Amino acid sequence: MDLTGLQSLPGSYPVGARDDLPPGTLLGTQAQWAWHSVPPAQTYELSGSTVLYDSPRGPVPYVDMVGDIVNDREAGTSVAETWLRANPHRLDLGRIGFRLAEAGEDRALTEGDVTQAEQTLDLWTGTVTSRFLLAGHPVTVTTACHPERDELGIRVELQGLQDSLAITIDFPYGSEAWHDAADWTSQDAHSTTLGEPAASGLHAGSTAWTTRRELDDSRYEVVITGRCLTVAQTGQHRLRISPNPRGNEGQGVMDLAVAFASAGDGDCVPRGDTGATLAAARQDAGTTARPAVVPSGPAGLPAGSSVAAASEAYWPGFWLSGGAIELAATHDPRAKELERRIVLSQYLTAINCSGSLPPQETGLVCNSWRGRFHLEMHWWHAAHFAHWNRVELLLPSLRWYSTVLEASRQTARSQGFDGVRWPKQVGPDGRESPSPIGTFLVWQQPHPIHLAELVYRANPCREVLEEFAEIVFESAMFMASFAHRTPRGFELGPPLIPAQESYGSIRASVTNPTFELAYWQWALRVAATWRDRLGLEPVPEWQEVAGLLVKPRVMDGVYAAIDVEPFTIRTDHPSMLCALGVLPETDLIDKDIMRATLASVLADWDWDSTWGWDYPVLAMTAARLEDPEAAVNALLLDARKNTVLPNGHNRQTDSLPLYLPGNGGLLAATALMAAGWDGGPDRHAPGFPAGWTVAWEGLVAAP
Repeated sequence: MDLTGLQSLPGSYPVGARDDLPPGTLLGTQAQWAWHSVPPAQTYELSGSTVLYDSPRGPVPYVDMVGDIVNDREAGTSVAETWLRANPHRLDLGRIGFRLAEAGEDRALTEGDVTQAEQTLDLWTGTVTSRFLLAGHPVTVTTACHPERDELGIRVELQGLQDSLAITIDFPYGSEAWHDAADWTSQDAHSTTLGEPAASGLHAGSTAWTTRRELDDSRYEVVITGRCLTVAQTGQHRLRISPNPRGNEGQGVMDLAVAFASAGDGDCVPRGDTGATLAAARQDAGTTARPAVVPSGPAGLPAGSSVAAASEAYWPGFWLSGGAIELAATHDPRAKELERRIVLSQYLTAINCSGSLPPQETGLVCNSWRGRFHLEMHWWHAAHFAHWNRVELLLPSLRWYSTVLEASRQTARSQGFDGVRWPKQVGPDGRESPSPIGTFLVWQQPHPIHLAELVYRANPCREVLEEFAEIVFESAMFMASFAHRTPRGFELGPPLIPAQESYGSIRASVTNPTFELAYWQWALRVAATWRDRLGLEPVPEWQEVAGLLVKPRVMDGVYAAIDVEPFTIRTDHPSMLCALGVLPETDLIDKDIMRATLASVLADWDWDSTWGWDYPVLAMTAARLEDPEAAVNALLLDARKNTVLPNGHNRQTDSLPLYLPGNGGLLAATALMAAGWDGGPDRHAPGFPAGWTVAWEGLVAAP
């Protein structure tokens, strides 16, 4: 929302374009189920971008790309590749904003119309209060989102504008743009139909207006509910909501709810019974502090106030459950800023990263990479939920992997590997995207094993093992078969691109990245432990591969990123640090060499090319190396990509004004620093400096 509490000034909140299209906006309305595909001119298949790459096993097919990605821009892609990379994309469900009537016509607000603005987000209740003067008249807006339904509550108190202020909802077509979920130019490609008003079955005493939306194979409904309102369709894709007072009731107030619902088929995937899903997740997690179903509020409340009451009932339970870290008693001036980032990151990730799908980097705020999610980033979005003892917020997206098992088996099988090969850049269907980078990454492969192990650590029971055993075991089967035996031991690649994507141009020759080697060993041994916990026979190959992986290359006393020239490029992610930080100690990593590697990175890495989660990487590595001062410094390092705005968002660039992996990484790092890790120092909050006063509770120690 903007300073009006709605989405009245979209141009004032831009998302920079990476091509020649106009900017997008941060003022999006998105839901887990809301996806769209532009109908293709013909059937496009990944086979059109498949290229054979030489490997130690012979030629292996990879989905590459005819075009390339240069300076974050796609160049020379085929029509098929463009469509396959852009579809399905997340949909902007509608823009809700104020308009002023002048001379019998509505006009959009300008920044000059809104003065003396003051806006407060109450983290304890999840409600936002916006006060401002609009054309010189005082307006107060309360905005909330229902915790269990895709429903917004809006209460507007106004003086002197009853006859001229309206709320409009404008509906766009879906967009294939990298940065924008809304296409406002294709007016005839979709339909908006307002039905007749009827008594509301959800909010007693209110009237409901249902609008049906259809965009190709995407269908959903929008239900506006309230008292003393007039709702009319005033344009092809515009609804107008205005006060309609009966006597004194409703005078000077608009109190309404706007709910969005998937049709449950086509590109708008079924939402499912989220309340039941979360209730089951909480039962599975042994967590009962938060109610499974939140009431709509006291009987008789208007629709918008009812949604706000539901929000007010929900959020205290969130804050009173799970983990907590308090740094208020620490005199170090860095503590206050770090605590601010910790608190706001909990709120932002709970909203954006806890749904039934792995989230996109920009969550449900706006599109990036067309809203498609990246599985190598899933750990950064969601691992902290387990560390903070809120596994019920991790379970829905972790369960999604079971829905794409067969497609991932087919990918592995087509390349001659066992098990499942998880894709990289995908939508709900799990279909890979053509890419000269994504399909060559492998570090997403152990993530489901890692996430499942964190869930088990938070709730060590057989039910967790049985539910995720197939995901864990199939992931490990691929990993063991992907490693190939040589006289030196088992090796990884080629072809391969490590987490540090700077080596994309030499993907055909990259081998043995330091982080991936350590991740392979640790995750295969975790998978073997899962078999033992379940009383199953061991898989000798897993232990053999884990025990005989080659050691990472050391150059001048520090770990190189990869095992071939140029060995280490000092841009993008310093991913070799993940091998002891994100991961616990393994046989492959020497702590003294990693200590020298950390010092080398801190000395001269190109920070402008890094990403928001790299700073938590530095912190976790420093903490495990028992250098807590360096850990705190890393989390607050003065770098452009480590900017955390007043609202908590981790800004990266104009086209990435927020970046949730930075928030999730911060929470994973601070949990490790406070609760410690297996085999770590036996002292309170071992990752924080000795002079800090750190109070914490409810956190789960890291492996």
